[in-house]
Amino acid sequence: MIADEIRSVFTAAGATGFVHAREIGVPDGPSVAVAADEPVVLASVFKIVVAVAYAREVAAGRLDPRERATVTVGYRIGGIGTAGCGDDVQMSWRDLARNMLTMSDNAATDVVFHRVGQAAVDAVLADLGLTHTRLCGCCTDLFASVADDLGTDPNGDPDVALAAASAEQLRGLTVLDPTRTTASTPAEITALLDAIWTDRAASPEACAQVRAIMAEQIWPHRLSSGFPDGVGIAAKTGTLPAIRNEAGVVSYPDGRAYAVAVFTRASSLAQRQPAIDAAIGTAGRLAVEHLRQEQPVPVPDLAGGSR
Repeated sequence: MIADEIRSVFTAAGATGFVHAREIGVPDGPSVAVAADEPVVLASVFKIVVAVAYAREVAAGRLDPRERATVTVGYRIGGIGTAGCGDDVQMSWRDLARNMLTMSDNAATDVVFHRVGQAAVDAVLADLGLTHTRLCGCCTDLFASVADDLGTDPNGDPDVALAAASAEQLRGLTVLDPTRTTASTPAEITALLDAIWTDRAASPEACAQVRAIMAEQIWPHRLSSGFPDGVGIAAKTGTLPAIRNEAGVVSYPDGRAYAVAVFTRASSLAQRQPAIDAAIGTAGRLAVEHLRQEQPVPVPDLAGGSR
């Protein structure tokens, strides 16, 4: 069975995997599910929801994407992009949103989040009926819970605090417990992706904006690693100690596309786990290939129908 094959991929890599895959725009079609309704830690995959809320605000005329915002030292919570800059940075809202998704810029995420507000983010989930998805604030809030759990300075560098923590402390972190932190299920994340790709998550203009930015993500080591050139990948990663995720849409030259959500929990707390990164790509490929075999492209008959 495909589920057993995918489980074996994660077992060999030293992780437990949670997977859901479905074809875009085919609500009653086949799916691939491995613990797809189990709660999982989203990590930075939550930024997809923030991006939808942002795009809704722009489409409604409540936010000018060209307006410039300042990312101050108060948002220096580690990482890449504006989060790693030594000085205040001014960027347009649209460029901050791009940084948020393409490189997972934590500071850009929080500036955008604070501009649109928690209520707008929660409205995305409510409108789409994602009742098992919960966002507990932004990156600052998630790292504040880490500082609280570890008893460290909430204004300090979270990477330093995590590096100094014991394995027991790390495994007990709130941010690693899907019942206490920002979380969802693989099935609800593919439902979110399907809504974005079928223009149901927001206006067509807003959904197109989110799709375009997700297609520019710079990280090729997880989901993208399972697919050859010519197959489009628009996705978002998520990483925390022992957590490695990616969710996105895989698009084929024949016009068919598949929402894929892969979440993992490693048995090791090692910072670098290339086998698990690669397993995410392999699991995604296996799931999509199975779906394409289950529901092949219709072949037109001579009368103009299909067979």
